Amino acid sequence: MQECGMPLDLSKWESLWEENGDDSGARIETEVAGPSSGPYTNGHATPNGPGIPSTPLAHVPWLRKTEYTSRTDNTARGWTHRVVPPIDVSHSAQLRDIEASFACCNEGFSLEALRHPTKPDVTAVESYEVLPDVEIWSNQYDLFRFSERPGERPIDVEDPRLDCAILRPMKTEHDSFLAYYLTDDDESALDFKESRSKLQPYEVAPNQPETVFRFVRDYETVKVEQEVPNEFLIVLEDGVEDLKPSIDGSDTKPRRNAKTRGAYYKNIERKMTLKKKRQNAFEQYEDKWDLIRMSHTDMSKEEEDERQEALAEVVDPMFLMRGDADADGEGEVDHETVALSNAPSDFPLPMEI
Repeated sequence: MQECGMPLDLSKWESLWEENGDDSGARIETEVAGPSSGPYTNGHATPNGPGIPSTPLAHVPWLRKTEYTSRTDNTARGWTHRVVPPIDVSHSAQLRDIEASFACCNEGFSLEALRHPTKPDVTAVESYEVLPDVEIWSNQYDLFRFSERPGERPIDVEDPRLDCAILRPMKTEHDSFLAYYLTDDDESALDFKESRSKLQPYEVAPNQPETVFRFVRDYETVKVEQEVPNEFLIVLEDGVEDLKPSIDGSDTKPRRNAKTRGAYYKNIERKMTLKKKRQNAFEQYEDKWDLIRMSHTDMSKEEEDERQEALAEVVDPMFLMRGDADADGEGEVDHETVALSNAPSDFPLPMEI
């Protein structure tokens, strides 16, 4: 019998063959062959030839000595611990760093040196700081493109009704679409836009007249883009108060709070392409309106809170840090953070896009 290649003589183990056998005198004799002293080793000729001892094999221990790095070794190699100074995240420090970044980018700026990337004959005449539009930041804007001009008027005829239309979401059992409404005439549309331009944002005039919008036709969506990263709503401001008569015509006051000179932007949420929906006289609507009488009312407490939450993105300097704290489930209130969030006097901050 062989165990792992070694011959074993089991006849010397009495306990394997006889009951109560005595194996005390049994032992295993092994013979390990050393390096051959002949001219051949494992079938190959030795370079030393016969009678010349071969080079002994190198001795490699099973376990090497474990080497540990220590503080003493690191010090000897010149490694030192560098203390990082604390970062100032206060309101004034943020304003200072932001203004410094703009100063660095605008050093040596010249309008004459600007060149249009594709129109070499176009020259720049003015430059504006790009700022978030705080007045409309809490609103969500969608961009609609029509496959053909709505309103049933020729394309060369002006239609002032188109920029104050109403799109109402509709739904049937198997489809969803948009109902399109316009004012009865141009005068109604002009009066509506004029009355809104004389008010502050979100201001509701007393005894305001209703504006009537009538159903024109239904439109269905052809394409919807849920993310629009490169298109914005831009409003250019020259920093001059726009004085217009008040809603009752008694005095003259600014149309809204005067802004500093700049280009104010708001991102667009979605883009939709619309086409006329084929009319079906037998199609049943859940809630079809032929006429809308529109007026304005004050926002509820829930709507005002939602607006302030959206507005905090551009007026609260600790907005991003507050979001991280909410995600981590931290319930402690930082009084310094609260004080900063209630002091938006120097905001909106300039932003580059």
